[in-house]
Amino acid sequence: MVTTAAVAPAPVKEADKKVELMKEIRAHEVAIGELNNLPPSRVVYQKTCNLFFRKSIKLAVTSEQKQIDLAKSRLEKLDLA
Repeated sequence: MVTTAAVAPAPVKEADKKVELMKEIRAHEVAIGELNNLPPSRVVYQKTCNLFFRKSIKLAVTSEQKQIDLAKSRLEKLDLA
């Protein structure tokens, strides 16, 4: 008779979390750089969940900057822990 035990997922290491947060921050920085290279009259589509919303470049840059700030604060919390 063969029995199977439930295998718990391996805990994510703190170093892995830091690397993922740094990648996320870098991706948002690249997005801001790309948005800043577009003409101001352009509109962009920003994905929120599974939907795309039409926004001005200024609003999209602001949103990306907020995401950077959130990721940096999470990174600081990891460093303090």
